[in-house]
Amino acid sequence: MIRIGIVGAENSHSAAIAKTLNIGKKVPGFRIVVIWGETDKFAADAAKAGAIPKIVKRPTDMIGEIDAVIIDHRHAKYHLPAAEPFLKARLPMFIDKPFCYRLDAGKKFLARCRRAKVPVTSFGAMPMQKSFADFRRDTRRGGAVRAVASVGPCDLDSTYGGIFFYGVHQVEMLVEAFGTDVSTVSVARASKGKDATATLFFRSGPVATMHCLGGWSSGFHISAVRDKGPVARKIISDSDSYLTGIRTFCRMFKTGVEPLDHKRILAPVAILEAMEKSVKTGKVTPVVKV
Repeated sequence: MIRIGIVGAENSHSAAIAKTLNIGKKVPGFRIVVIWGETDKFAADAAKAGAIPKIVKRPTDMIGEIDAVIIDHRHAKYHLPAAEPFLKARLPMFIDKPFCYRLDAGKKFLARCRRAKVPVTSFGAMPMQKSFADFRRDTRRGGAVRAVASVGPCDLDSTYGGIFFYGVHQVEMLVEAFGTDVSTVSVARASKGKDATATLFFRSGPVATMHCLGGWSSGFHISAVRDKGPVARKIISDSDSYLTGIRTFCRMFKTGVEPLDHKRILAPVAILEAMEKSVKTGKVTPVVKV
């Protein structure tokens, strides 16, 4: 059995992953055996919901008792500091999205992982859903994609990193479907309310518009205009929306083979960081190449 520890319990993902592995037993040979939480209550609630047998007072207390680790904070700025001792312990890591809060720090961390031969990956659940795979299949069948639009919840003023917090879902879908070669971004707020739009210009051609809707609770939508006409999808979650992602990082924990290259992991961070700057300046902002 591969024993997994989780650092972070405030995020609902921690309990959901544990439920899938410990209660549903949907990926044989893997179990969440220990968790650390930002508060005692967060840890206790997640442990109870996911049948996690042990809670530790310090994240480092789980080293020696686990074979792999999941880093899962609500704010991306905590991810790499939390991952540091596990890199030193040479443990495979899944770091929830966004991978990190600053691109430079992410590049340095991944370079160290590569040198130490420590497998690491990071992604969100939305690109893993069957409905998103169906959208990708349909866009490939209709000629060149000229324009893209996505819709989803996002609060530019979130205490968990502003546009980084829910904006990452739409950014990840756009990068997964249309590539990492975003050259510039621009974010504009509505004159009233919390809604905003973000425009992404891809070097390869498509222009994408993200609709960031405050207080939106109707999920994610994505559409594309191709040479042969439009295609649109509501991104409907699978019956277990985490399962494909869990299988993906568990496979890495077992084989040591990373499912995503580091460029794909860093691209959403670079885009979100440029968006954050555009929110502050109101200007078109270049995206740093990864």
